[in-house]
Amino acid sequence: MTFKLKQSLLACAIVQAFSSAALAQQSEPVASVVVTGSRGPGSERATIGGFGDAPLLDTPAAITAIDRAQMLDLSIRNVTDAARFDASVGDAYNAVGYAEQFSVRGFALDNASSYRKDGIAIPADTQIPLENKERIEVLRGLAGLQAGVAAPGGMVNFVTKRPTSAPLRSALFEVSERGTVHGSLDLGGRFTDRRFGYRINAAAEDLKSYVRRADGERQFVSAAFDWQVTPDAQLALDLDHQHRSQVTAPGYQLLRNEVLPTGVSPKTLLNDQPWTRPVETDSSNLGLRLDYRVDADWNAQVSANKHWFKRDDYTAFPYGCSYEGDGFYPGYCSNGDFDVYDYQSTGERKTPWGMQAMLQGRFATGAVRHRLTVGAALSERHDSYGEYVYDGVGYSNIWNPRVVDPVAPDRRTGPVMERRTDRETALFAQDVLSLNDALTLHAGLRWVKLKRDELDDLEQGWVHAQDSFVLPSVALVYKPAPYLSLYGSLSHGLQHGGIAEMGTENEGSVLPPGRAKQVELGAKGVLNRAMTVSAAVFDIRQGLEYVNEANYLVRAGRQRHRGLEFAAQGRLDARLQYSLSLMALQARQTGTGDASVEGKRVTNVPQLRSTAWVEYAVPAVAGLKLDATWQYAGSKAFDPENRAIVPAYHVAALGGSYALRVGNVGAVLRARVDNLFDRFYWRDVSQSLGGYLLPGAPRTFRVSAQFDF
Repeated sequence: MTFKLKQSLLACAIVQAFSSAALAQQSEPVASVVVTGSRGPGSERATIGGFGDAPLLDTPAAITAIDRAQMLDLSIRNVTDAARFDASVGDAYNAVGYAEQFSVRGFALDNASSYRKDGIAIPADTQIPLENKERIEVLRGLAGLQAGVAAPGGMVNFVTKRPTSAPLRSALFEVSERGTVHGSLDLGGRFTDRRFGYRINAAAEDLKSYVRRADGERQFVSAAFDWQVTPDAQLALDLDHQHRSQVTAPGYQLLRNEVLPTGVSPKTLLNDQPWTRPVETDSSNLGLRLDYRVDADWNAQVSANKHWFKRDDYTAFPYGCSYEGDGFYPGYCSNGDFDVYDYQSTGERKTPWGMQAMLQGRFATGAVRHRLTVGAALSERHDSYGEYVYDGVGYSNIWNPRVVDPVAPDRRTGPVMERRTDRETALFAQDVLSLNDALTLHAGLRWVKLKRDELDDLEQGWVHAQDSFVLPSVALVYKPAPYLSLYGSLSHGLQHGGIAEMGTENEGSVLPPGRAKQVELGAKGVLNRAMTVSAAVFDIRQGLEYVNEANYLVRAGRQRHRGLEFAAQGRLDARLQYSLSLMALQARQTGTGDASVEGKRVTNVPQLRSTAWVEYAVPAVAGLKLDATWQYAGSKAFDPENRAIVPAYHVAALGGSYALRVGNVGAVLRARVDNLFDRFYWRDVSQSLGGYLLPGAPRTFRVSAQFDF
């Protein structure tokens, strides 16, 4: 996308915002709003903890929720920006220019099932746009009752923006990194017939990553509508589309598969060849929801979402060393040389859809009050792809890059066809029993049937598998005071088995589904109406999956994650507010029967992570606020054998905002510098694709202006 095109799109957005505002003013007065950053990083309500919107204080689960106002205040443009405010969330091969991938409580999330849009699974195979999201919700811990299949660490739910009651006209412009230009528009309100509402979002970006030449572009548009059919029935529709094109930045491997590289720069692109091409993705959603009030005590809801995803994946991929001794696979040579492979996989398609119907109501049996939810869910996922190109074409060097030739033009991805389908059917029920004013029992059960059809080897034909599981969940909540909750919970979870990655001996094969179990004790409270605190201790166990010494992906033994989480946020006075998040975690591999990994640390799991944020409203300048963020992550194991340990790191950031009025327009100017001291650190350690390290971003700057008309 040229800069001229971007200027044209943003100019159209401004004209549309002004003209829409003028039309709205003809019909009714519009109250101008200036976002001033009055709250820290954490919302008070979420839907992800159960089957409806509920106060976090009353939900027996560990949840982080960040709403739209906080995303604006904290300059959050993607999930990576949001994750820094929750110490329990880490990276899991979160490469620049590719999909954002995360871990929660030390477990890598599943791209197929751990990311949800309004409660229904969508693939996280590209960066999920936030322009049309009202809230990001993170459930930490098992989600078997709520979601069925999801990684044991938890899941991320994106709540879509809905039409507003009052007219909304907002525009945002930002410049960051090496010249990334971002522009977005948010319009909302009601039509002349106020039974109908709308919400329109649009965005465009010219991407100039801190990794040199990992550049690209992005365009996004969405629309949401609702119709109050009757006083008791509302129909909601939303749709969105995103195109993203960006060169991806692969990570580093160990030298000789045993030593961390040194003297490298986070700005270096290992995928830097004259023939390097960007990864092209297109993703779309169509969502539909019907809410119906049966009577004062009972409500019904039916919701559905269809997702379309297409990707052309290109990389000059760095892997292994063929030029030293017998070679290292994985691993780079002692002198920094690495093999370069021309990787191409074009025409990849994923088309998942899901729907859910549920009935919720309240009733009493004697002195016990009930809040009952019963429902059913059905989802399918269809993956299509061809035989990819992965040909060695030469070698390069991490310190002194070399140019190599690509594969011959006739080497292309094989015919694209459907290769994998998943079908998940579920029935669920939950009863929240108020035993007395202080004691509440949450009891739920989900029955899940899984069916998978897979064409891994064209010569062997389709392989079929199916299984069913019952996932119980029970929690007891005790409220000794109105603003204090103590809870204990037992729950089961379910996740798809891992898929053997490129380069393994059983490449493409899929392990069977696995069950996880969790015990959690927690406390939540509001102190003096100025401080919100939460704490949880948990013990999660699941089967251990890893690539063994014979280079096979296997499930052997168990991984056990035992941890403590603590979070606090609030105000010290009218001008100073703060937020703190901390997780201490012990993750071990046990019962493997493999002496090389038995009792060792689980990979990519620091024993301590913490984040602190503070904001101060400067009394001498009305509207001026300054903030600072500090993050710490302890050391972590690179590989299952713990031969290499990646050191701990600290990262600091500073920011500021200034709210003002320009005529009748409210404006907020913001500036931020991340990695203030320009420290080098390895932010992400992953065993994906043979094991890679991804460096953190160097010192980067961003400035933005928000206008509310």
